Amino acid sequence: MAASREKESLARVLAHEGGYSNHPKDPGGATMKGVTQRVYDGYRKGKGLAVRSVKGITTDELNEIYDRQYWDAVKGDLLPAGVDYVLFDGAVNSGPGRSIMWLQQALRPAYTGRIDGVMGVGTLAALKADKNNDALIDRICNARMAFLKRLGTFATFGRGWTARVAEVRSIGQAWATGQVPQAASFYVGGQAKAFVEDAEAPPSTAPADAAIGAGIGSGGIAGTLQDLQNQLSPMSYGSEFIMKVVMALAVLSAVLLLGGAGYRWYANRKAKRLAAALGTAPA
Repeated sequence: MAASREKESLARVLAHEGGYSNHPKDPGGATMKGVTQRVYDGYRKGKGLAVRSVKGITTDELNEIYDRQYWDAVKGDLLPAGVDYVLFDGAVNSGPGRSIMWLQQALRPAYTGRIDGVMGVGTLAALKADKNNDALIDRICNARMAFLKRLGTFATFGRGWTARVAEVRSIGQAWATGQVPQAASFYVGGQAKAFVEDAEAPPSTAPADAAIGAGIGSGGIAGTLQDLQNQLSPMSYGSEFIMKVVMALAVLSAVLLLGGAGYRWYANRKAKRLAAALGTAPA
């Protein structure tokens, strides 16, 4: 990797991050040039310095934070041209672990380990075996966009994130193919932090469980109705009213069974897709 890649990458990340922001829906809170108040507080305390507003961050402090907490965290100096920048930008926006998880997802099936956000031997070996960094960057950015679309904050910041990732993809692929990458631009909303804590919750199977219980045809409301139907059936021969009740119970039980089973299938399918997008699906 070229010695100057970190500085060139940082220049583009800073363009995406802009200056000071403190949007009420941004989970990062008060942020200056991509560094949140929380991260800055941790940095200052680690140096034995008094905490202060992130607005007062110096250039030296900014460079050190980006170098240690983001570039080094994704092992930028060990990554191929273009991939280093793509992971660096993702780390600043969503955390180093999350950015590495997108890489691990993109390296499947060559990477067979856990999606754990750790740049270990297995991840680096799979990366080394992948000879098409241009296509790999595509897959990393696709994984990042799939993640972003599952966040509850996407409605607010989605347009900015989408524009940012599109530009990150273009710049990364230019580096990967030996071209001169474009300069980066600022997109409103694109600087908002994108954390997994804001991900949508998987759909609950509770309605289906209540309707059909743990097993089809037993337990739950449908099972209770079936039991009642069985108890009333012997009496239906002597009473037209009871016969109608039995028939109604049979229809209602069938509807609950079919509807409950259908909803449980839908909920499980959506939960699997959500897990895949968030990188929490098992290997």
